[in-house]
Amino acid sequence: MASAVGALAAVIILGTLGFFLIEREHLSLLEALYLTVQTVTTVGYGDLAPKTSGGRFFAVVFMLVSVSTVAYLVSSAVQSIIESELIATFGARRRSKRMSKLHDHFIVCGAGRVGSHLVRHLRRAEESFVVIESNAGKAQELSNDNVLVLQRDATLEETLQDAGVEHARGLAACLPDDADNLYVVLTARGLNPNLHIVARAAEEQAERKLKRAGAHSVVAPTIIGGHRLAMALRKPAIGNFIDSVAGNELGLEFEQVEVKEQSQLAGRELRETINRGVLDVVIISIQRKSGQTVFNPRGDTKLEQGDMLIAIGGVESLGKLNLMASGS
Repeated sequence: MASAVGALAAVIILGTLGFFLIEREHLSLLEALYLTVQTVTTVGYGDLAPKTSGGRFFAVVFMLVSVSTVAYLVSSAVQSIIESELIATFGARRRSKRMSKLHDHFIVCGAGRVGSHLVRHLRRAEESFVVIESNAGKAQELSNDNVLVLQRDATLEETLQDAGVEHARGLAACLPDDADNLYVVLTARGLNPNLHIVARAAEEQAERKLKRAGAHSVVAPTIIGGHRLAMALRKPAIGNFIDSVAGNELGLEFEQVEVKEQSQLAGRELRETINRGVLDVVIISIQRKSGQTVFNPRGDTKLEQGDMLIAIGGVESLGKLNLMASGS
């Protein structure tokens, strides 16, 4: 497209100089430009025309050149438009096809400072997810990075439906405005009563409203940041350990593992089933179906179907624990 425009400009300059130099006794520079534009656009008012044989011969050659150039410009413009439409259509179909296959996935609403960190974490964990981002620049960056993204308004019901909210595993409302996050939580909860929802709160007083709207957890980055600063200041060793785990510097991760009915862990004591020397995991707590939480469980603690084990350990060991808990 740029080359076609450049070619058109070159033709106009060439025609203007050609008519002016050949017909300088009859045409001014402005009249030569006027005649050139008439010829290129095929308007042909007839009020100006070459007077000499050389000027007429130049006009014949210039007509052929200018018509070819304009035809090339038009074809390039049409080709560019068609290609962009095809690319957009193909991209939309590909995204729609990928989203139609999503099940038990996560939805991230907003890819700002908080949402972008969440996206990186989900990618590192190889989770299935889709991002809803209204900013065209951010959406394009995510798409270029092979992230499934919808450039839409996350507060709209049809947007969440297109993202597969009815069969999603969880949703994170990470928009910068608390009111928008409230709309997202209310809409998502109405579309999927069983959806696990977490929300970002810019203001501390928004936490209760978001929970009443249906969010299971509300994260306030300013409050968490204050806690982390206090920890780093008062108890630096603990702060450094938390930072190391969060940054995956130690190769450790936290995991929640549910004991399924068919699991080999159900009905057995903790020390009989989880050998720390083999699995390299630490069971921090057990959350019972009744709501009871057993912190730092003893070895003789009996595991039950439906227990949620909160563990920390290496990725490989946590994977093995998941398999044991699921009965795979």
